[in-house]
Amino acid sequence: MDITTTYIGMKLRSPLVVSASHLGDSIEGLKKIEDCGGAAVVLHSLFEEQLRLEAYEIDHHLTHGTESYPEALSYFPEPQELLIGPEVYLEHISKAKKAVKMPIIASLNGSTVGGWTKYAKKMEEAGADAIELNIYNIPTDMGLPGSEIEKTYVEILASVKSAVKVPVAVKLSPYFSNMANMAKRLVDAGADGLVLFNRFYQPDIDLEQLEVVPNILLSTPMEMRLPLRWIAILYGRLNTSLAATSGIHSATDVIKMIMVGADVTMLCSVLMRYGVEQLVKIERDMIQWMQEHEYESVSQMKGSMSQKSCPDPSAFERAQYMRALATTKTL
Repeated sequence: MDITTTYIGMKLRSPLVVSASHLGDSIEGLKKIEDCGGAAVVLHSLFEEQLRLEAYEIDHHLTHGTESYPEALSYFPEPQELLIGPEVYLEHISKAKKAVKMPIIASLNGSTVGGWTKYAKKMEEAGADAIELNIYNIPTDMGLPGSEIEKTYVEILASVKSAVKVPVAVKLSPYFSNMANMAKRLVDAGADGLVLFNRFYQPDIDLEQLEVVPNILLSTPMEMRLPLRWIAILYGRLNTSLAATSGIHSATDVIKMIMVGADVTMLCSVLMRYGVEQLVKIERDMIQWMQEHEYESVSQMKGSMSQKSCPDPSAFERAQYMRALATTKTL
């Protein structure tokens, strides 16, 4: 049984990739993921705000009060000599590459062009096999048109692609007026892969403390429907890799995503809930299903149920909307 696949130019042992999370924060964790069959790991994101804040704080504490005693400047090391957050992240990439054979994908999270290029280059130099741009932007300026937001996405990608030679994937949200056009623009700008979709974490309100609090919820299998639809629509129409993420919890979820055209499936919530050992079960169940249905390889399945291959292409579009409502009414 051939379960290998290719994602953004990298040949992987299977479509099971661990998505950006803290599961790969330790070398021991990475080794365990590899031992359980993980094909690759996306490290947790290095945040744009983190880069700005830490640079500001280091500069503030090293220069505070030195205007009174100029000679005091010589007592402190230069900022670049200190091991701050981003440097620890880069060191982790280097150690990871020495510890495991599976590809290590670094992740950058931000919303402006800013320091993306600089740190993308540093990630490449540290040994990252690829970079995932996790562009997370919730615009609240009522005077800012959608075209400007889309332009920023393209500019971020273009700036990073101009600085590195490793593959670059873009993790997208589904909230564009024309998702298909946005996907095409990113691919035209050089995206080696698209990761569908990013999950925006929504805040909650603590009624006792009367304050807004973060609220991180693990995904449910129902959330896979949205990326499933869009991967099915985009497959075969864009010259890029497609990665499915959000709501993938079982072998059947993985198989469905491959059938609509995904090169890989990215898992997180199910592994956080049940442990990375769940990778073993998912792979075993996937192989069993393929054997029972006489599939010899993942590549044989890929795209077989995409919009371009489906006997009823309208099933992924509005034409099926009324039929779905009518079916629900009869239940």
